[in-house]
Amino acid sequence: MSILIKWLSRALFSFFLIASAVAIVSYHLASRSLPKYNHTLISDKIEKNIEIIRDSANIPHIFSEDNNDAFFALGYAHAQDRFWQLNILRRSAQGRLSELFGQKTFELDEFIRRLDLYNLARSSVEHQSEQTKSILKAYSNGINTRVKEINAKALGRGSPEMFLYPNDFSFWQPADSIAIFKLLSLKMTGQIDAEITYAKALLTVNNKEMLSALLPDAPGNSISKLQNLEKFSSNNFQQTKNKKNSMNLFNFPSLEFAGASNVFAATRERSAAGGPLLANDPHFELSAPSLFYLARLQLNTGGVIGASVPGTPIILGGRNEKLAWGITASYLDDQDIFIEELNLSNPKLYRTEEGWKEFKTDKQYIKVKNSSDIEIERRWTTNGPVLPDTAFDLSSITPKNHVTTLSWTALTDKDTTISSAINLMLSQNVQNGLNALENFQAPSLNFLLVDNEKMVLKTVGKMPRRSPLSQTQGKMPSPGWKLENKWRGYWGYEVNPIIISSPGDILGNTNNKITDTKFPKHVSHFWGDTQRILRWQKLMQNREVHTRESFIEAQLDIVSPTARALLPIIGSELWYSQPMGEAGSKERLRFDAISMLASWNGEMGEHLPEPLIFSIWMKFLQKNLIDDDLGPISSRFSQFNPIFIEKVFRNIGGASNWCDIKHSSLQETCAEIALKSLDEALLWLQEKYGKNLDALRWGEAHEAFHRHETLGGIPVLKYFVNIRQSTSGGDNTLMRGKTSGKGNEPFLNIHAANYRGVYDFADPDSSVFIISTGQSGHFLSRHYDDLGNLWRRGEYVPMSLDPNLARGASLGVTKIISSKTND
Repeated sequence: MSILIKWLSRALFSFFLIASAVAIVSYHLASRSLPKYNHTLISDKIEKNIEIIRDSANIPHIFSEDNNDAFFALGYAHAQDRFWQLNILRRSAQGRLSELFGQKTFELDEFIRRLDLYNLARSSVEHQSEQTKSILKAYSNGINTRVKEINAKALGRGSPEMFLYPNDFSFWQPADSIAIFKLLSLKMTGQIDAEITYAKALLTVNNKEMLSALLPDAPGNSISKLQNLEKFSSNNFQQTKNKKNSMNLFNFPSLEFAGASNVFAATRERSAAGGPLLANDPHFELSAPSLFYLARLQLNTGGVIGASVPGTPIILGGRNEKLAWGITASYLDDQDIFIEELNLSNPKLYRTEEGWKEFKTDKQYIKVKNSSDIEIERRWTTNGPVLPDTAFDLSSITPKNHVTTLSWTALTDKDTTISSAINLMLSQNVQNGLNALENFQAPSLNFLLVDNEKMVLKTVGKMPRRSPLSQTQGKMPSPGWKLENKWRGYWGYEVNPIIISSPGDILGNTNNKITDTKFPKHVSHFWGDTQRILRWQKLMQNREVHTRESFIEAQLDIVSPTARALLPIIGSELWYSQPMGEAGSKERLRFDAISMLASWNGEMGEHLPEPLIFSIWMKFLQKNLIDDDLGPISSRFSQFNPIFIEKVFRNIGGASNWCDIKHSSLQETCAEIALKSLDEALLWLQEKYGKNLDALRWGEAHEAFHRHETLGGIPVLKYFVNIRQSTSGGDNTLMRGKTSGKGNEPFLNIHAANYRGVYDFADPDSSVFIISTGQSGHFLSRHYDDLGNLWRRGEYVPMSLDPNLARGASLGVTKIISSKTND
């Protein structure tokens, strides 16, 4: 026995010794790619010397006498801090993720390849202005200088991820930046998913009034039927394969998680300090690192500072010395799905308004890790590329002997969006900014432009010109061979909505409806918000004048107008009518829950129990209302829809029919469904958190989940690379934290402000900003999550253009010396 113990001890010691050695070697290799911010290098790619000062938040302040050199330095800084992110963004836009991750990302790669985003980006390079071409080249040279430095000095392959997923990082090209912006456009639109969701709902629900309650309100008449599919019976549709889409973080764009944001501004007459104010917080899926990277550039026209997008030379939201700009997703209906009929005797032909026509085709090979290359045949019609039926569950709404194609504003080989964005950064007033944005094609955004004299809220991006006779008005798929359904080009820039301020105005947008214009100049059939706008209006009207602090307060507001509006309606027959019951009984639990909600003010604070009780009640309530009628497709409506709930409980247009369970012999009332849902919600809470309602904490369920794109699912390692934080707010608060709506953690905060900024023209250097993680994408860096801790607490860092402030507490200074000045 003693011998066994002796050998077990030796084996255990050897195991720990080997494990320690592996850990030490791994740390050594991984840490070699941590960037050094205090150093000097020489480059033959710049004209003048460059200085990059890293302030205490690791924000680079870039100084050079040449504009192109400043963008060179931005590329270098992006590659220093976000090397792996650059790799993944470019591969995503190229459809080359499967080379690293294998079969689990193949469907996404196939989808991207069929859209041909990267080749469209390559063709678009020649259509940029000469200024933009030189900036894109300089930016690419900056990234490539870092790549050469990594190779020459053996700097850990640039990032730790490169050891786990070895691959060649080819030199950056201008087309890569354009392709990443196209990828961003794809992330910010949910129109494909919207059309499919509507189509599936229309094929399931026959009651017009019930359907109009379920689907979002739209300008014009409500949807009544799916005209393009009405001649087909459900037996003629292909069987849904229900394949699991690509790995978790590489998801297809969805309606529920389309772009969101808040932006608002006040003229100087409404500012206590006498200068205009602007606040902006664009929302995207949370990730580690964040989509945005804070940076300041000193250009010939002055300083520019704000949120840059790694992989591009663009400050998407920020300010220069005379102009500030903020963005929200416009929800422009920029995509249409068409159903194309195949020729039964020759599937190489498809029907057009003029007869049969041959597909444009080519072949592509997708490299897949640990597998042979997969060949795909790409096809195009006059409407656009043919989509794979595995994407978006397209097979469930595609009739047999048909395929689906996509028209989308970003599918152009003459995309000048990058040039437009650069011109905006260089603009010195609102009018210059408006002129610059005329060539902004995709994604469609609402830009709020502010200078000392004027404010303008303008929807930018190409707006499809549809026929007034369109069968579906772009709400859902339509026959591609009918002339009335085809796009007729694009409306002119002057048709895009615009709101110009007058003295004393406050302008803003929370993804709410921006225009009442009817189809076909309608902008959209659905909008991203009907709730936050109500709270924003109240906060803006509560003060005669505003300050930077009041704008910050509004940006961080966590009161839910939805809860305040719905609880009195849903609980009208429950308040103060429930028996107390015995301690520990179901009746007592129900009584306590209703009593707590009755006195709650709608504040979605992380330390409160009421937000969790309310949220789970609403989740079960909507589920009980729709499951019976929608069946399997109810999973597409996992996000709580307050307009739907209100219509049902107010019985608007007969919407209370949703309360009756059609498979039941009884006639259920809405009050009965509300009570049933509350009991189920409380049972769920008991099983997950225990019976003590007072001990519940919203923040425990509503954690912000910043998931690492590639390492976030690896056992053990995920605890080091993923960032989870208790947060306040909710789906419909101004400080929005969109919940997942699914799985064991339905209230996980997965879509929120990646960037917040508040700009004060009265004292520009008192402006503030923050991103949701840290500047670094290296998980061993102390700057991986340092700004995220401030973000969680609702704090900011200074957004100053004063170089002395940057130097005062700098982490280091990188000097890039031009070899040309030394010759």
